[in-house]
Amino acid sequence: MRWLRQLLGGRRVQLDPGRQQALLADVRHRYGAGLQVRFPEQVEAITRMLNDDDGLVVAARIVSEAADEAHADLQAQAHDVHRRTGRRLLVHRRNYRQLWKEAGPALRWPLFALPCGLHPYAQVSAAVAVVGSRASRLGQVTDPNPLLARVFEVLDLTTAGWEYGQVRVDTDAAVLADRLISTAGQVLAAIDDPPRLPPPVREVMRRNNTLDVHDPTGPRVVGGINLGARMRESLLV
Repeated sequence: MRWLRQLLGGRRVQLDPGRQQALLADVRHRYGAGLQVRFPEQVEAITRMLNDDDGLVVAARIVSEAADEAHADLQAQAHDVHRRTGRRLLVHRRNYRQLWKEAGPALRWPLFALPCGLHPYAQVSAAVAVVGSRASRLGQVTDPNPLLARVFEVLDLTTAGWEYGQVRVDTDAAVLADRLISTAGQVLAAIDDPPRLPPPVREVMRRNNTLDVHDPTGPRVVGGINLGARMRESLLV
């Protein structure tokens, strides 16, 4: 594996775990939904903070933590549905879309209520941007393969939330989805032997419909996003 050869080889990367912890705490507590600052400005500030190898490690951790906590939340929701109704729901990390098709009205979209306090349109969106912009460095600091899986998980949750979870498609949501697609493509390009695209991505990629994108502060439609076209453009390399 290239990432392991690089970590163990002559070009050693000097990382500072203490600084990474401080950066993560700063990003976690200084930003999010509670600020009177628009999400694009928050994303810009966070990406400036995470502009080196330690920042890249933190960004990768944020994406992975968001995916892990969303998975745990959905497992807890599925358990609660079974306890109350006897209905069993399968929570599969490689394909959440089937779960949302089957039980969307009974589920709560988990990315708005992550226990770690990360917000999808602030810290997560910024972390995804950092990972994508520095994808060529991933092999120097971590194994990009599990990180790519987490990026695809968050993308799956985002698009399924729009379709089945009544999540509003505003400009902040569209930016997150666009960044996830772009970053997945950049990480795929940086991997020696890229994996097969997961089932929900292949399903959405076959579509060609454009969704309205709304202003975050009101009902006005300000644009559109064609997820299938964006995925084909970025992921079919």
